[in-house]
Formats: sequence, structure tokens, C-alpha cells
Amino acid sequence: MKLSIGNEAPDFTLYDSAKQPFHLHDHRGHYVVLVFFPLAFTGTCTKQLCSMNDDFSVYTDMKATVVGISVDSWATLAKYKEELKLDITLLSDFNKEVSADYGCLYDSFMIGMKGVSKRSAFVIDPAGILVHQEVLEDASQLPDAEAIKNSITTI
Repeated sequence: MKLSIGNEAPDFTLYDSAKQPFHLHDHRGHYVVLVFFPLAFTGTCTKQLCSMNDDFSVYTDMKATVVGISVDSWATLAKYKEELKLDITLLSDFNKEVSADYGCLYDSFMIGMKGVSKRSAFVIDPAGILVHQEVLEDASQLPDAEAIKNSITTI
């Protein structure tokens, strides 16, 4: 099923960079911002996550949880989070299941890579309903940060 605004967000459990489970259903009752990114340690991904991290207090003031998701291993994400000094939780979708469920998985990425997350943003409301989605085909583009914030504050 293709996801659309108004659909219930697919539930999942992924492990974060500290090897702790993150269960989406545990975050019912407040907004969750899922930010998928292709690969750690790449230019546009670093720009995207640093920008989200710079706005971290804005999201926490809105009672929103922000998580970054990529197909990188938890160990890679741990190093990336440490180097960038990120407050955002980073989740490993190493098996690519959540990226597929959210419809944001490249069949083919650069230089023959397969199964990399598309740069995407999803906002899930306190009831678990998708209120914003942006799946970018061009990995050099960034999700619209203002649209993400507005989907939290106007619902």
C-alpha cells in the first residue's frame, strides 16, 4: 500500500546508535518526525542532519520527537552522531524494511548501490496518523523544514 496523508503510519522497531530499541508506538501521544537519509558521512546528509539538529529545541518545544533513519549500521551511526555532536536519535534500518514500508527506498542509487533510503520526511501526529510526507527522488535536495514544522503546529 502506498502511504498517503491521513493513513496510519506503519509501526516499527529499529535500533539506535546506542543499540537501544526505538518502538514507534511508544511515541503515541506526541508528534514524531521521521527523517530518512541516504548515507552517513556524505555532504547533503550531513547538511540535512545538522540543520535538523540546529532546530532541535524548536521541535522539543513543540513536543515532537525527531529521528533520523538510514540503512547504515548502528555502529556507523554512532560514530556519525558523535562526530557531528547530534542530539537527534539515529536509527539503523540496516535490513531496509522500514524504508520500504514508507516507500522511500531507491532501487538504484549512485555508482550501482541498491537499497539506499531516499531523502524523505514524514510527520506523524499524536494519534499515529501521517500528516506530512515528502519523498525526494533527487538526493541533493532537502525536505522543506518549514512545511515539517507547520504540519506540527497547525494540526
